[in-house]
Amino acid sequence: MELTIFTPLYNRADIVERLYLSLRKQNVKEFEWLVIDDGSKDNAEMKFSEWEKRDNGFEMRYFKTENGGKHRAINKAVKMAKGRMFFIVDSDDWLPENAVEKIFEIDSSIKDKSGFAGFSGIRRTPEGKLIGTTFEGNYVDVNSLERDRYGITGDKSEVFYLDVLKSYPFPEIEHENFITEDIVWSRMAHDGYKIRWTNEEIYLGDYLEGGLTMQGRDIFIRNPIGYTMYVRQIADFKQMDRKERYHYYYYCYDDLKDTLGLFKSAKLLQASAVILGLKAIKMNSKQLLYNIFKKNKVKEK
Repeated sequence: MELTIFTPLYNRADIVERLYLSLRKQNVKEFEWLVIDDGSKDNAEMKFSEWEKRDNGFEMRYFKTENGGKHRAINKAVKMAKGRMFFIVDSDDWLPENAVEKIFEIDSSIKDKSGFAGFSGIRRTPEGKLIGTTFEGNYVDVNSLERDRYGITGDKSEVFYLDVLKSYPFPEIEHENFITEDIVWSRMAHDGYKIRWTNEEIYLGDYLEGGLTMQGRDIFIRNPIGYTMYVRQIADFKQMDRKERYHYYYYCYDDLKDTLGLFKSAKLLQASAVILGLKAIKMNSKQLLYNIFKKNKVKEK
């Protein structure tokens, strides 16, 4: 099996059919569709039971688990996947008809795969708008920590090599059900694994209400151990000096201060509460002065 298309599912029975139909329309069907239902309370199980009986042209496997978050679902799927390549496609998104064909073409273009975690295409909205930004040309081989320098921003459509992905499981933190996927992608990058970034369109989607992306800062705040773990990791990987590090830590603390306070936030960040508190006073003073200045300028007009 060359490709596993993996979909983590949670209460999306009303919309996942669009993805299912897009997989049936693929002009190349040498893949499996692996679905981990993360404790949905809708009728998804009944739908998949019906779809599995059809002649789809590809293997479909559906499993239901207790709710634990997308990262736990990915960990389970990586252990279960049959494909050499692993492509995460969310339940509210779908694929253009030639996506699998393009995936095989990009994979074939990487002659020496050592040092590669995988490759990526671009994402577009239903209206054809590019999600994020990209570069000019056919492809760039750089790791995930370097991609901003090449104008590669926003969500892309990464396809990972399963043998690499197996070495990078997501941390599973008790009583927390979210950790950003970037915690793993950046670990791969820090260890030297590159991605071949291309401008091939292999993914279509939008951000829906209730999705992880739309939950924004709130979902990080509700999962503070994973949040601070990620912040510390980025500071380490970017080799920030103390001044840069505490400036970076301040914004995390600013998110967590109402729920955790200074000392608990500092402990999770493995930082000095004194230095972090002084940084907060300095940043808040700057903001206060800016607001006063802005208010006076408005009055002068």
